[in-house]
Amino acid sequence: MNAEELLQDAEKRIKEHRTGDLCIAFADEKGAPIPEVSARIKLVRHEFKLGANAFGLGENKDPLCDKYKELFAGLLNYGTLPFYWGSYEPEKGKKKQAKLSEMAAWCKENGVIPKGHPLAWHEVYPKWAETLPDSKVLDLLKKRVKEIVAHFEGQIDIWDVVNEATVSHKFENAVGRWIKTNGGAVCVAEALAWANRANPDAVLLYNDFNVSPEFERLVEGLLERHAPLHTIGIQSHMHKAVWPVERIWEVCETYAWFGLPLHFTEATVLSGRLKAADDNDWHKVQTDWVTTAEGEAFQLDYGSKFYTILFSHPAVEAITWWDFSDKWAWQGAPAGMVRKDMTPKPLYDWLMDAFHKRWTTDTKVVADKDGRTTARCFFGWYEVEAETPSGQKLKGSFAFRRHKNRLAIVTLK
Repeated sequence: MNAEELLQDAEKRIKEHRTGDLCIAFADEKGAPIPEVSARIKLVRHEFKLGANAFGLGENKDPLCDKYKELFAGLLNYGTLPFYWGSYEPEKGKKKQAKLSEMAAWCKENGVIPKGHPLAWHEVYPKWAETLPDSKVLDLLKKRVKEIVAHFEGQIDIWDVVNEATVSHKFENAVGRWIKTNGGAVCVAEALAWANRANPDAVLLYNDFNVSPEFERLVEGLLERHAPLHTIGIQSHMHKAVWPVERIWEVCETYAWFGLPLHFTEATVLSGRLKAADDNDWHKVQTDWVTTAEGEAFQLDYGSKFYTILFSHPAVEAITWWDFSDKWAWQGAPAGMVRKDMTPKPLYDWLMDAFHKRWTTDTKVVADKDGRTTARCFFGWYEVEAETPSGQKLKGSFAFRRHKNRLAIVTLK
């Protein structure tokens, strides 16, 4: 399909893959049906994970942090928290466990599902580990993965376990040499096993930007080894140029073939000038990179298409924007949904409308004499306000999950 066809059919696909017919049974606290009750059912959180890098949660001393939190929780239900080895443990044994626990707690309290990122990566390597023997570093890496996943069980249960192993062999440190010697699939499978043993209920990802046959071969290798890989994480940083709409769909189709859910883990579309085509220094921070009205219009136009295509693909279960605000954006790029002063850009407003007004369910239903009714609903979590024929006001809640039973028994109180 070409871009026009993909976008033209998107709403039809969204209805097919993001909604379902649900039978709702209203009951009292004793389990007895409540006949002919009328109710308003309202989606309060999508099952689909709409998220962003949430590193700004750690900037509590900044006066704009409260506004950052307000806007984040107002739109999103998914946040990525930083566990880079070199910054999480800047001195050997001195870890930012308490800070990350505080950030995760804020997420939980505000309806945001936290994800940890990343546990094993060849970059943001701890300075203190540079002089240690490789065998010692790998022992510490294994301990780190198991310790973090176990400690945060219940607070953080989704993890980018290994990051970008397809290019790790280019880096001269213990992690890079480990993967160069043993191969990406072997090492990633081993790291996934560490995390899985620490928390068998955790959702584990492998995450990469290198959307190429190398990435595909690595995933094949993990599946052949029966590694505990639960989700494929696909980065889509577009600092230099955006993917054609057809490319977005092609990537989804390619990786959906593996039969695992897809998370677009690091999505970047700028609202300012693009990087030069020959600028390959991905570590260079620029202080004069600003958002512009023209750039924001471009970000809105492309970003709305990007979200629409991904939300309409059945294999995609999450989109994480990188970053949420320009104030703390990677490389200083104008990549945020909100500006440095925390005012929303047009893309933020479009997402609020799309996910909270158009792609949502807020409807009234009336139960039959057996207390049952049906409705076509988006998958997610619902609040219910009901009234019996006698005028009694009641409330309840329920979850409607994509791969679960299509019957919701709602206890009204």
